Amino acid sequence: MTTRVWDYLPEYEKERVDILDAVNTVFESGQLILGASVRNFEDEFAAYHGGGRCTGVDNGTNAVTLALEALGIGPGDEVVTVSNTAAPTVVAITSAGATPVFVDVREDDYLMDTDLVAAAITPRTKALLPVHLYGQCVDMAPLRRLADEHDLALVEDCAQAHGARHHGRIAGTMGDAAAFSFYPTKVLGTYGDGGAVLTRDDDVDRVLRRLRYYGMDKRYYVVQLPGHNSRLDEVQAEILRRKLRRLGEYIAGRNAVAERYAEGLADLTGPGGLVLPSVRPGNDHVYYLYVVRHRRRDEVIERLRSYDIALNVSYPWPVHTMTGFAHLGYAAGSLPVTERLAGEIFSLPMYPSLAPSLQDRVIGALHDVLAPR
Repeated sequence: MTTRVWDYLPEYEKERVDILDAVNTVFESGQLILGASVRNFEDEFAAYHGGGRCTGVDNGTNAVTLALEALGIGPGDEVVTVSNTAAPTVVAITSAGATPVFVDVREDDYLMDTDLVAAAITPRTKALLPVHLYGQCVDMAPLRRLADEHDLALVEDCAQAHGARHHGRIAGTMGDAAAFSFYPTKVLGTYGDGGAVLTRDDDVDRVLRRLRYYGMDKRYYVVQLPGHNSRLDEVQAEILRRKLRRLGEYIAGRNAVAERYAEGLADLTGPGGLVLPSVRPGNDHVYYLYVVRHRRRDEVIERLRSYDIALNVSYPWPVHTMTGFAHLGYAAGSLPVTERLAGEIFSLPMYPSLAPSLQDRVIGALHDVLAPR
């Protein structure tokens, strides 16, 4: 039996009655597009974050794009972000017509090195876009200061950090807007695609609602461009409503899995050994992924295949090294920490319903492969 990096089936079996009831609720409602389920989820997701406005969209990539556009970011503008992220973060910036500018990350927690951001700001910079990676938050205080000093928009990429906190503040409430993904693997994931943008600015929210609906305020009448067809689906919204009520349970489950890994793998750490995740001071980690490091990463993964254990690398290619972004002009070695990490990191199976027996298989296999002989 293969131990997967992620598996929704155990969770679905436990929640099947509620999930199917959600689908039935929508199908019997008589409205399949932008109905009560989307409106209710938007209200409940905003309330979970302490208020503000939520606009549901079709996926996390478009959530970033629409957030930037709603804040007036477009062609000719630069957005400072990181390269060790899922490529959609950067694809979204380019979709808005802006140019991504990369800064390196910290060696210990893999998050944006905020000490490098000031030097990356130019007269063309219009936004800062930190990525709350793997389940924990970037230090937002220095970014807020820089944004205020230079009159920049501050947009949080929260696709991997539902419910994460930084000094008590929940991810998605520390910038001018925040983009979320509800892709099935996420901490709060649905059974298809979905996304949302949070903001406390009513004017920004009003523009977001136009942008996701062709630029219209009312049917058939375009108020402004660009316009998109980027609506959160009613069925996915109703499923998300049900799952939002269990988000605390999901986070607790992920933390329990992380604690079991930390205890079971502690003796494999040390000089030249396995590097376990580092939690930034003041952060409440939600462990979207459990990312470890080893200098012989590729060899470790290859040997673990014989144990029928699936691992993942998030992410093997820094965005600035991809041919699709070659026009940005980043040479090899320009982001040394990011590039070094890409050759060492890999993700262990992580999801709330991961059975202890399966996790023990992973821990045991890693001991077989990495224990000193």
